[in-house]
Amino acid sequence: MRCGYFDCFSGAAGDMILAALVDAGVPVEVFQRAVADLKLPDVRLSAEKVKRHGLAATYVRVELGPAAQKKHRHLPEIAGILDAADLSQRVRERARAVFQRLGEAEAAVHNTTIEKVHFHEVGAADAIVDIVCACVGVEHLGLERIVCSPIPVGGGTVTCEHGVMPVPAPATARLLTGFPIAACEETGELCTPTGAALLTTLADEFGPPPAMTIRAVGVGAGTREGQTRPNILRLIVGEAEAASGYEQDTVVVLETHCDDVTGQTTAYAVERLLAAGALDAYIVPIIMKKGRPGQLLSVLARPADADALEAILFAETGTLGVRRREAARRKLARAHVTVATRFGPIRVKVGRRGDRTLRAWPEYEDCAAAAGAAGVALGEVQQEALRIWSQGGDDAGRDR
Repeated sequence: MRCGYFDCFSGAAGDMILAALVDAGVPVEVFQRAVADLKLPDVRLSAEKVKRHGLAATYVRVELGPAAQKKHRHLPEIAGILDAADLSQRVRERARAVFQRLGEAEAAVHNTTIEKVHFHEVGAADAIVDIVCACVGVEHLGLERIVCSPIPVGGGTVTCEHGVMPVPAPATARLLTGFPIAACEETGELCTPTGAALLTTLADEFGPPPAMTIRAVGVGAGTREGQTRPNILRLIVGEAEAASGYEQDTVVVLETHCDDVTGQTTAYAVERLLAAGALDAYIVPIIMKKGRPGQLLSVLARPADADALEAILFAETGTLGVRRREAARRKLARAHVTVATRFGPIRVKVGRRGDRTLRAWPEYEDCAAAAGAAGVALGEVQQEALRIWSQGGDDAGRDR
């Protein structure tokens, strides 16, 4: 599997992402053809080698002539540009998704609907080029999995269409909601709305670099000069081992010992953790020092959710410390199949390794609800759902 890791050492912007893609192996002619396909008048794209704090990098320049100076566009107009361009279906879908995220963020910031949003800077021709070419570059490199580091956003203020704004700008802050940002001593706007929209849309996950064999490293330069660090974005491209048919990802394990709270307290904490997005949470009885009985509360979390779940542990258990570690995880590919039983539709979770099914089991919540409604034993519903699934009755109900 070909992986790409965006190392946002000094933030992210559309031009930095394009430059990193070029430096990692996308010929600039690929982007120039995409620009021509967009049929935006008087727009040119070029790339050149530069240095940032003494480090070699590629800089991509999008130049706009007088005929390309229209700044305000609504989402339907941008969608029309994408539909008219000679782009692959995957590129068009990704670009649409990026603009959809931008539109939702702008609508929330201005308390309006996405249909009424008119894009300012991100509706300009150079931003359209940045977004479309980034999607083209990801496809050209064949990236099947994209991971992104936490993004530093900078500090201070930035001047934009609506005047002087705090950093991160309101739309950027909305776009990064739910995603990890990193502390940084730099002032100024390190992450632009375009950069935030691209990475939060394209990345499959946020966190450390995935396990892979490095094949290429691309270094993209931003326009400004960094004050305390080079203004660069790295893209590391590599091949991840297929793990003999298993899927792979990274999780964060959170743990704490509790010896002065009731079982009800820790049980409630587990309920809150699961409702807040924990992959799993569980309690193990333990004997602590001096023979005191206690509980080990463990949480498995996506990297992007770890901080919020850790805050729940502190709030609900009163613990003075939470241990945290990252763990590589191999897992079966999972899919839900809905089967029609005499008790109603029941979802069956299926685990596969490659083309081989290793496990299937009906979802508890569906079976419990159906058993209660029909007045039968839970096991009777479970066994019927599993029997129907094993007979191949799932083809029409497959939920990918």
